[in-house]
Amino acid sequence: MTVSKKPQSEKGVTRREFVAAAAATTAAVALDASFVRAADKSGSRLPILGSGAHTYEATHNWGTLPSHIHWGDTHGVVFDEAGLIYFTHQSGAKDPMDAIAVFDKEGKFVRSFGKEFHRGGHGLAIRKEGKEEFLYVCDIHNNRFAKVSLEGHIVWTKGVPEEAGIYKKGVAYKPTNIAFAPDGGFYVGDGYGSSYISQYDKDAKWVRTWGGPGKEAGKLSCPHGLWWDDRPGRTPSLVVADRANSRLQYFTADGKHISFTPGLPHPCYFSIRGETMVVPDLHCRVSLLDKDNKPIVHLGYDPEWTKLVQGSPGLLRDKPQLWQPGRFVHPHHAAFDPEGNIFVVEWVPIGRITKLRHVA
Repeated sequence: MTVSKKPQSEKGVTRREFVAAAAATTAAVALDASFVRAADKSGSRLPILGSGAHTYEATHNWGTLPSHIHWGDTHGVVFDEAGLIYFTHQSGAKDPMDAIAVFDKEGKFVRSFGKEFHRGGHGLAIRKEGKEEFLYVCDIHNNRFAKVSLEGHIVWTKGVPEEAGIYKKGVAYKPTNIAFAPDGGFYVGDGYGSSYISQYDKDAKWVRTWGGPGKEAGKLSCPHGLWWDDRPGRTPSLVVADRANSRLQYFTADGKHISFTPGLPHPCYFSIRGETMVVPDLHCRVSLLDKDNKPIVHLGYDPEWTKLVQGSPGLLRDKPQLWQPGRFVHPHHAAFDPEGNIFVVEWVPIGRITKLRHVA
């Protein structure tokens, strides 16, 4: 992928800090063979992540961008029935840029749209309604979300849910992601605003709002992603990536707390295939969980690499020359494609898409 946008500056980072981090990164190249192993010593082959039935070949910087688009922070990924792949990104460019780019499954650019979401392209969801598929886009810059056709035509937009009675003057609202309910409605997570979840019916009319900031049951801290978890063997319910609380939290369809799944450092989102759920974690890994939410494998995980990335905030996020093959920096969204591969998009200023091709 050719990206002409330059990395952001090293503001606030001294040369000594940068050199120290670079040295530490070099030391971290000793990869854990149980999770990342090179096909040969030349390093010319793609890294392999995982093990057994959950083994993947990683292609970083997947897809070829046209010259009129420069990735910003890449945020969301979905697939339509025709096999096309849609990505959102949040460009910091001064001039409006399309926030949604579409590729075929080979990585060839097809089209782009969404200048209306410039600087705000974040969560992305897709579903079929009748005979037509629609995208649901969260715009964190303009404090809204929208229903959009696959060609980029806006059906409607919605802002602050005034009906909730909680978004009074000065109360922030920045919706991050959307989950679809089995009855045709949907849920919106106010992850970057005030940590509430709002529910809408099939006609996009507000039903209820719950949550709010806190650590106790039913409270949230950055409900970043959400999904209707109906895996076989589970009671169908809404799972929320309660990111700043380092846990998953489950709710009934009408917003009543059910349970927690602790132990995920900074979970961002979900995708389900069969009994397996993939959870991208901003702390350098992509986790696969079984139907009981027990870890199967943490793809790309290495304690030393994670310690380095988390120990130098902002230093490695915009330094691709220091990134390591088979390692993630800040996974923000991950999704299974129809063939069982996983696409990972990362919160890094020049954007990065990784295709994890299922090889076992």
